[in-house]
Order: sequence, then C-alpha cells, then structure tokens
Amino acid sequence: MRICGLPYYNYVGDVMKRKILLTVSYDGSGYYGWQKQADKTYPTVQEAFENALSKFFRQEIVCIGASRTDRGVHAFGQRATIEVDTTVPTEKIPLALHSFLPEDIVVVDAIDVEGGFHPRYDCVNKTYEYKVYNEKFRNPTYRKYSEFNHKKLDIIAMNNVAQVLVGKHDFKAFAASGFSSKTSVRTIFAISVEKKDQFVVINVTGDGFLYNMVRIIAGTLIMVGEGKISKPQLEEILKSCDRTKAGKTAGPEGLTLVNIKYENY
Repeated sequence: MRICGLPYYNYVGDVMKRKILLTVSYDGSGYYGWQKQADKTYPTVQEAFENALSKFFRQEIVCIGASRTDRGVHAFGQRATIEVDTTVPTEKIPLALHSFLPEDIVVVDAIDVEGGFHPRYDCVNKTYEYKVYNEKFRNPTYRKYSEFNHKKLDIIAMNNVAQVLVGKHDFKAFAASGFSSKTSVRTIFAISVEKKDQFVVINVTGDGFLYNMVRIIAGTLIMVGEGKISKPQLEEILKSCDRTKAGKTAGPEGLTLVNIKYENY
C-alpha cells in the first residue's frame, strides 16, 4: 500500500528505480492489440507507448500491462507499470507525457507502487463494456466504437438472461478455441444490459476473462435480444462447455476495457 504518497524504489542492477502504475486510455482502432509483437510491421499500443515513454524519460522503458486487449479493442482504464530512474514528480507525469504520446493514447493517472506489485497478478477485478449501435441504419461515426445491429433488441430479456452467467463457473463455452489459460473457471461479479440513447450497453465485471470471453458473451446476449436464445438455453450452453453452442464472437470495435481494480491502488 502507499505510505504518505512517497515513491517506492527498486534496485535494478546498480540503478535505483521507482515503480509507477499508469492508467492508460486509448483508441485501439489503429493497433493490432496491446501487446507488442516481434513483427514490427504490425503496430501495437504497447510498442507506441514504450517508444513515447523512452523518449520522455531518456532511457529504455519496458511496461507491463494488466490486460492484453485485442486488435481494435479500446480502453478507458488499462493499467501498466514501469520502472524508471527519474526525479519527475509522479503526479506530473501524465501531463508531461502528453506531447510525447500519439493522439490516440493518453495517460490519465500515475501513482507509486511497491516493488513487488504486479498489474496483472494483483488485479481484484476487471470491467469491460460492450456497445451495440441498435438502429435501423448504420452511423459511420460510430463504426469504430460499436457493433451495428438493426434488429430491435429486447433489453429486458438480455439483462434477465445475462444473470445466469453471474458467479463462479467454467466458461469454456465462452472461450475462443485454443485458449492458453490453465483453467477456464472464472467468476463474474456483475453483468448488466441497458439502453443508452441509440446504444445497447453490456457491462461485465469479473476476476478475469478468457480469450475473447467478453466478446462471445456479448454475441450470445445479442442473440438473446433477437429472441434466438432463452434463459434455459443459456444455462445449457454454460453447462455444456462447448464453444459451438454459444453465440458468435462479437466484433472487437464494440469492446472497451473500462476499469481494472486493485486492493490498495
């Protein structure tokens, strides 16, 4: 936990470095996901972010992200740690970084953390939002930030049926094939579906998510809204652990990582 707002220090080799947790917001439309790749022809958020940090701090910076968002997925509250030798006050880092970052990436907060803190393993829960533009015709200005569906979706049914997924379950039916996690058991703490203007918004909070899990949940709930899947059917899909029984994987453009919560930060 933080003590009187003072920074913690790590010795990395012979250099004393501060460990800082950054909250990052980005438009993922132009990137092949968060995680940097060996093939530099595919731009990633992490690579662009590290390049900007390295220029600002005038030293090589490697950041560790809390979530590996996919190509085209956005974030309001991605969290990432860096270890850096700097005298810049932590609270001034977000504004100081502004001119070094591309216009589709912004650091909105920075705090000092203990040396043993890990942004992924110390996570208490994550919240994702999925947006569906639910009108008769497409709106080009929303095409990168929501999935389009022209059918009138039953929001009440979607919200009621979604509660089947709350709790600790084996979510193998909602994971993309070939996922690498050791277990497909996860806990969803809360899930809601509501109408906001022209959008149907699905919010999911859990202790962690399998590869494409939120997008598959969204695709399945959209089918609920279309009257194609009932509550008993969703219960059977969940129990089956069979990916082929769940709905389609909704597009990445509608997904946003909203928040990552920690015990002390």
